[in-house]
Amino acid sequence: MAYLVLDLEMSGPDPEYNEIIQIGAVLFDDEWVEKGQYLTNVYPENKEAFTASAEKVHNLSLADLEDAPMIYDVLPELEEWIIEKLGIRKTGASTDNMPYLRNVVICGQSVINDIHFLKEAYRYEKLKWPYSRVLMDLHTLSFFLFRLLKQTATKTTNQTATGGKPAPRGLSLRDVAGYFGLEREDDFHNALEDAVLTAACFKKIFQLSDKFVLPA
Repeated sequence: MAYLVLDLEMSGPDPEYNEIIQIGAVLFDDEWVEKGQYLTNVYPENKEAFTASAEKVHNLSLADLEDAPMIYDVLPELEEWIIEKLGIRKTGASTDNMPYLRNVVICGQSVINDIHFLKEAYRYEKLKWPYSRVLMDLHTLSFFLFRLLKQTATKTTNQTATGGKPAPRGLSLRDVAGYFGLEREDDFHNALEDAVLTAACFKKIFQLSDKFVLPA
C-alpha cells in the first residue's frame, strides 16, 4: 500500500454543483516514508458556483485561479506524479493507470468529503477511478484514539504515553493538531499546508498507538 494524504479546496459545499479549485497532497510509501508533495490550483468550469463563503475559507479568488489548469488536465497529472514518485515502472502503451494506483489509499481529515468531490470530477470527465476503495480518515481515528485515552487515563502506562494531557473537545484538524502541538501558519486553508498537517497528525497517532498495551 501507498498513502496519499489529500486535502482539497472547493468553490462551495456541493460536489454535484461546486468544484475543486485547489489540490494539495503528501505521498508516502508503505513504510510511511515521504515521497513528495503536490500542490496545484484548478480553474473551475462553473464560475457561477464560486461562492463568497468558500472564498473566505481558502482566500482564493477567481482572479487568483486565472492561470490555473482545468481539472481534466490536473487529474491525469496527479496520477502520473504519484506513479513517478513511487518509482512504479509502467508496462505497455496503455494510458490506463488503474493497475498502478489501485493500492494507493487516500487519507485525510473527514476525507470522505474530499473523495466525493474527487469522484465527481472523475465521473464528470468520464475517467476511471484509479485509486484504492480503502480510505483512512483522521477524524475517525482521532475519535477512537481520544475515546481510548479517556478510558485509560488512570493507567500508569498510558499516562506516561500521553503525558496526562486531556483529549481535545472537538475533532477538527485544528483540534487534533493542537493536541499534538501542531498548528497552521495562518487562518486560511491552504490545501498543501492542511495535507502536511494532516499527515503529521497521522504519524503522531501511529507513534502513540505503539505505546498502548492491550490487556491480556
